[in-house]
Amino acid sequence: MRAAAVYGTLGSLILTGLTGLPSASALERGAEERGVALAAYEAAADGIDFGDCPASEGLPAPIECGTVSVPLDYAHPHGRHIRLTVSRARATGDEDEWQGAIVFNPGGPGGNGMFYPLVGRLPAYRNVAEVYDLVGYAPRGVGRSAPLSCTDPATFAKGPTPAPEHPSAAYKKKQIAKARAYARGCARRNGSDLRHFTSLNNARDLDVLRAALGERKLTYVGASYGTYFGALYASLFPTHVRRMVFDSVVNPDPRKIWYGNNLDQSMAFERRFDDWRRWVARHHAVYHLGRTERQVLESYEKVNHRLEQHPAGGVVGPAQMQGAMLKAGYTDSHWARNAEALSAYLRGDDQPLVAIAAPGLAGARAAENENAVYTTVECNDAVWPRSWQRWNRDNDRLARRAPFETWSNAFMNLPCAFWKGPRQRPVDLHVGRGSGLPPTLLLAAERDAATPYRGALELQRRLAGSALVTERGAGTHGIAGGPNACVNRYLERYLLTGEVPARRAYCAPRAEPRATTT
Repeated sequence: MRAAAVYGTLGSLILTGLTGLPSASALERGAEERGVALAAYEAAADGIDFGDCPASEGLPAPIECGTVSVPLDYAHPHGRHIRLTVSRARATGDEDEWQGAIVFNPGGPGGNGMFYPLVGRLPAYRNVAEVYDLVGYAPRGVGRSAPLSCTDPATFAKGPTPAPEHPSAAYKKKQIAKARAYARGCARRNGSDLRHFTSLNNARDLDVLRAALGERKLTYVGASYGTYFGALYASLFPTHVRRMVFDSVVNPDPRKIWYGNNLDQSMAFERRFDDWRRWVARHHAVYHLGRTERQVLESYEKVNHRLEQHPAGGVVGPAQMQGAMLKAGYTDSHWARNAEALSAYLRGDDQPLVAIAAPGLAGARAAENENAVYTTVECNDAVWPRSWQRWNRDNDRLARRAPFETWSNAFMNLPCAFWKGPRQRPVDLHVGRGSGLPPTLLLAAERDAATPYRGALELQRRLAGSALVTERGAGTHGIAGGPNACVNRYLERYLLTGEVPARRAYCAPRAEPRATTT
């Protein structure tokens, strides 16, 4: 195996790599970090036994799958272990050009990265796939990696359901009860294991995976939430980093984790909803939803009102439509089909809306699992406000300016107000010059709604030597490997050579979506 040559020195490298780290009080180190060193040393010796992927993963040959064993609790590295599933596509180029493995995380919390080896088939990744093994994995709690569940998947995503932008006191009371029940369900179904599903442990798992792959240093691409625990990794193990890409950056300011970030996100999705409405108005001749942004909003509200009375297909109510519209906030590749679905619905055809918004029974288990991991990690990571008065005041105020997603976002996160068990204060991460961290690359779109642009500026301030590439005037979440050739050139150059641009570099926006119908 190509990685075998590094096993003999990994033990000393892992142990000595823990020197020169920030203070224990800042990053809750102690027994947990000694546990990481021991687990990584043992993982390096065991490696990963890759073989055919289970049919459930849907990954074709020659992609391989295996598992890596990590401690549930790093303070007790020889206690109970859990297994994380891993996927790999071998580099396609010559042996003498091989640069090791790239590990990828798609975000979440709760995102499953097992699909990642497939990106080597995309034109933007062809050169990277020639010299790197592409490695994906499912973090703890996700997919088949010691999966979490907080409620019955069959009832989790049932529709139709309402989504009032300015909910009544009675509706809020129902959501409070629902949030309490969900938090209780998480505790009941997962027991004492639940407290070990945190961003810090995700970062620790990443170092064990690095060692198990036989990598002396980690090359990593993290998107969205993957940027947050990737940054934690950089602060915990700066000397273990080879190259790191942070794509669509979570604001790591501990005052923002996670309550403040969710408020900022709701405001940013309002701006992105504005962008979509302006685009639709420019294409009134195609969609007939209004010639102005205001008229398009009136069409959207008309659809919403009708769905309250008569759900589309019997299953698509206002909440399901809002969820479909939220996807247009994540990527403008959804803009045209969302506009077409609303247009068709107002003409009397509800099938396009059902097609994009109906709850999918086939994906119910995965959706419930993703939400369980999301909730657990975010609730465990921070000390959330426990006062309903605080939640009510902050979100009522914000909903006056940003009604599109504010209360839906708040209710999704409300279980954290009732979360039981120990919670931690977020890490105030800073990695200074002299830490051993090499230059890192940050990618961000100016109008990203899921991770507002200010987060990229904040992380760059906290990571010495980092460079930021900005896609101006764009808002798609996750820009690496997309249609912007300028962004991809910076990404490829960094991964192939380690070269970063000047501290700030800028790319023109991608082309706007075409106004099409099917």
